[in-house]
Amino acid sequence: MEPIASSISKIYELEAKYGRPKGSVSLLAVSKKKPPEEIVKAASLGISHFGENYFQEAMEKIERLRELNLKWHFIGSIQSNKTREIAQSFDWIQSLDREKIAVKLNEHRGNTLSALNVCVQVNLSGEETKSGVPINQARELCELVEELPNLKLRGLMAIPAPQPDFQLQRKNFRKLLREFNALKTNHPSIDILSMGMSDDFEAAIAEGSTMVRLGTALFGARL
Repeated sequence: MEPIASSISKIYELEAKYGRPKGSVSLLAVSKKKPPEEIVKAASLGISHFGENYFQEAMEKIERLRELNLKWHFIGSIQSNKTREIAQSFDWIQSLDREKIAVKLNEHRGNTLSALNVCVQVNLSGEETKSGVPINQARELCELVEELPNLKLRGLMAIPAPQPDFQLQRKNFRKLLREFNALKTNHPSIDILSMGMSDDFEAAIAEGSTMVRLGTALFGARL
């Protein structure tokens, strides 16, 4: 079985293993550094959501593949001077971690497009080199997003530090699950818990992830 089909099958298998409803975990294909031809192939197998980290590379793919009507997620660090193009070209932002960027995205999205789906990125591991707000500040940023009319708060995203131990992976993801569940009580639009990548998505599904972001597992190692 080829990697894309195998990964989709694995998600279904893990849903069953951990008592999750079938179809409760969606797949975001992380296509950074991959050519458009591989995205076309993935789309032909039923994948419609793709994540990109790098602005210029992403814009070229969005334009070239426009007729496929794919859903594009920006998952990289957002530079202030790129907020206009990002706000107007993407369907989702998964890496929001600053109030200033939220305000700019709202301004540039305008009211002629549907509201921009937003996940607040949480820095679970406290790494200084990694983007994301500390978990105890996520609620404040979520509340700001809710007040901005051209943004739609959808949930939380995290990229924990690499951890080979399965139980420690689960422990990290459990922290985000607790915050996600707490936020849902006051923010009914929240439905996305974006956590889990190629090396740890089993632990993420075990701990309630609703969206896994797979790159290497789908497309192989990047050059």
